[in-house]
Parts: sequence; structure tokens; C-alpha cells
Amino acid sequence: MPAFIHEDFLLQTPAARDLYHNFAQAQPIFDYHCHVSPRLIAENHRFADLTEIWLGGDHYKWRAMRANGVSERLCTGDASSREKFDAWCATVPHTLRNPLYHWSHLELSRYFGIDLAINPENADAIWNAANQALAGLRVHDILATHRVAVVCTTDDPVDSLADHERIQKLGLKTRVYPAFRPDKALGVNEPVGFNAWLERLSQISNRPVNTLDDLLAALEQRHGDFHRLGCRLSDHGLDTALAHPCTHAEAKAVFAAARSGQAAAPDAWARYGSFLMLEFGRWDARRGWTKQLHLGALRNNNSLRRQQLGADTGFDSIGDFPQARALGQYLDALDRTGELPRTIIYNANPADNYAFATMAGNFQDGSVAGKLQFGSGWWFLDQKEAIEWQINALSNNGLLSRFIGMLTDSRSFLSYPRHEYFRRVLCNLLGAEMERGEIPNDRELVGHMVANICFANARDYFRLELDPSYQARA
Repeated sequence: MPAFIHEDFLLQTPAARDLYHNFAQAQPIFDYHCHVSPRLIAENHRFADLTEIWLGGDHYKWRAMRANGVSERLCTGDASSREKFDAWCATVPHTLRNPLYHWSHLELSRYFGIDLAINPENADAIWNAANQALAGLRVHDILATHRVAVVCTTDDPVDSLADHERIQKLGLKTRVYPAFRPDKALGVNEPVGFNAWLERLSQISNRPVNTLDDLLAALEQRHGDFHRLGCRLSDHGLDTALAHPCTHAEAKAVFAAARSGQAAAPDAWARYGSFLMLEFGRWDARRGWTKQLHLGALRNNNSLRRQQLGADTGFDSIGDFPQARALGQYLDALDRTGELPRTIIYNANPADNYAFATMAGNFQDGSVAGKLQFGSGWWFLDQKEAIEWQINALSNNGLLSRFIGMLTDSRSFLSYPRHEYFRRVLCNLLGAEMERGEIPNDRELVGHMVANICFANARDYFRLELDPSYQARA
């Protein structure tokens, strides 16, 4: 493999190497938030070639290619698979110090045993070897090889869940669960898309959705349908938490206006969204779910590209929205009535790390260890430096020992090495502190914490059914 990717990659001290190899490396993967397709799992998909599995839907790579002067045709356009692959190989040497350089080489090594540097000179050899390996590699093989204990996909309430029903009949060791993401229920500011989505909700729930109460009834019905398939997580992607006072009558009027085609003004949208978010929180608490709040991303900045390519194609960035007050008010509103579920708050702006870490501490109630979690480095913050920032903020203001660890947040089945990457960063950070005398040089004490962060904490926190063979090795 390239000389910099070796068994002690990122592990700079003997203590770090001991922690990783003896406590972290063998832990199963608990991927509690991702965007992989349940259909591909249900079908045990075989990928046509390296481009499909490596570049398909990966807006991280598309952003890098565009920055390298690659045309859109070679990113999301109609170029051939080999042309797109060659464009990526020509881009990778220019990604030095971007995490894509590390991730891409780890992916080739861990999936295909390919130890070549990614560049145009090695493109033929990589293409041929990887495609030969892919001929005998299907989605279920990937999940088994990487010891993926749990996959939680991200699913709209209007999704049929038929693929999840099929998966549960397959007997996979990997447990695959849906996660409830009702973001489009807040779409009263864009009534055309909102009303089209309501029609789909009406069809899937087999009930009319013409009023706010109809909407709530249909969504709670779907919440129950998700629960019956094992779902125990919800998810929301928002600029900020929503905590504007709003009565039922006010929310009803906003909904009715949008249903008739009138777009909600920003203030009306925020009040209506706040009303729904409280309802969603109550449902989660009642059914024992965990709520995820992904906050702070500034999405779809390039309006021309959104019109041409749609959302989630790589034109998002970190936002600078005020976060703390609204987040505190939202959590407090649920906590006051005893309806605050387990909650993970993910931050997209590193300037807010300490605000999020301290906010989580405000609502720990002793009912469960780490009930409020400051979530792992997310999106633009899932690289080495920002992972360390998140760990440090959490450690200084909470209990790192109760942290539920990493996730992929990815659309790609090639992303499981991101867990390895996180584990190496974690072990390197702690190992260096052990050797400097900043924490005890006690391998059992620190190693037990590392093993728990990598797997057991998530297993215990989410309370999802796992295959018996996937147990913590702390």
C-alpha cells in the first residue's frame, strides 16, 4: 500500500498503537446514521464497476473534482464510468491534506487489497483489479466483512418501507433499521413541493391529508409503522432548532394557506415548524426513541446547480446561524413536560462546539447515561482536526466515556473505513495524553473507554436488537 497507509497509520506513540490494535480495531461497527439505500441492501446489490460504488452519489468527491477544474459531465453527467473514474484518479493527487486523500486510499486497501497510490499512472491497474474484485463482492459481503452490526438508514415518512420489510426476512447478521426523517412536513414555504409530498403521505397512510390535524394523524400513523419495523431513531436537518411559540390555531392557519398554494413567510414558517417539532419530540419520547438534530448546515447555495441537479449534490457549506438560545428553548420545552427523548445534537460549525457540548449538560437527568449527546464530527467536521475538536469540547464539558462514537453519514457502501479513521484519531489523541502523563498510563482503564466509545456505548444507548454475535469486547 502507499507508504503512509500502514498498520500504525495516524498512531504516533506506543500507547496509541496499543489502544487501537488491542481495544478499538476489532470492535463491530454501529452505524446509527447514514444515507445508504435500503433497496440495495434488500437486493444484495452487485455494483457494475468501481465508479458506481466509489463515485455514485458522493458529493464529497464531486466537490473536489469541481475544485480541480473537472467538468460537471464527469461528476454527475453522462460521461462513461471509465471517464469519471479517470477524472477522479487525476484529482486525487491534488487532494493532499483533504481527508479524501486518506479515505480514498483506505477504501481501496480495505475493500480491494489495492496498495497503489491513486493517480493517472496507476488508473488502469486500479480499475482492473477493483472491478475484478467487485465481480464477487455484493452489499451483504461488504456488511459482513466490515462487521457492521447495525445500519440505520434515513427514511422519509412517505417511503413505503417495503425494502426494510424485505431485509428483515433475509436473516442478515447486520441489523438494518429505518430512521424517521419528516423534514418535508415543514415545507410550507414551498407549497408546490409541499402539496405534492402531502399527496404521497395521503397515499401511503391511506387517509386524506387536507388539514393540520390530518397531517398530524397521518405522520403519527407512519411513526407507528416505523416503530413496528424496529425504528428507534428520528432525524431532523435544520438551520437551527425551532422554538417559536405557536398555538394549534396558528399552525392550522399556516398549513391551510400552504395547502391552498400560499407560501409561508419566514416567521410563519418558523412558528409552524416549532409546533411540529414539539409534536415530533413527544412522539419520540412516548415510544422510547432517540431524536437526532443535525443543525447548522447552509444548504443548496448554488441555485443554478440545484435547478439543474437537485439537492444534495455538493453545494452546501457551514452556516453561521445563532444556535444556543433556540436549541436550549426547544430542549427545555420538552423537558418541562417530561417529554424530552434521548437526543443527539450535531453541530456543523466548529465555532459552536462548546455551545453544543455545554447545552447537552443542561438536560442530563440521571435516567440514562449520556441521555443528551453532543454528536460526532459531522459533514465538514468529520476529518482528523475537527474530530479532535469535538472530542476535546465533549471531554472538557461532559463525559467522553459515555460518548456513542462515530457514524458514516454517507450514501456510499465504501465508507466504513471512516470508523477506522475515527478510531485511529481517538486512540492517537488518548495515547499521546497517556504518555505525557495528562491521563493515567493505565491501558485497561483507557482501553475500556476506547472500546465502549467504538461500539458498546451505542449498543446500550439505542437499545436496538442486535445479532448475538455482535457483543462489545471491552
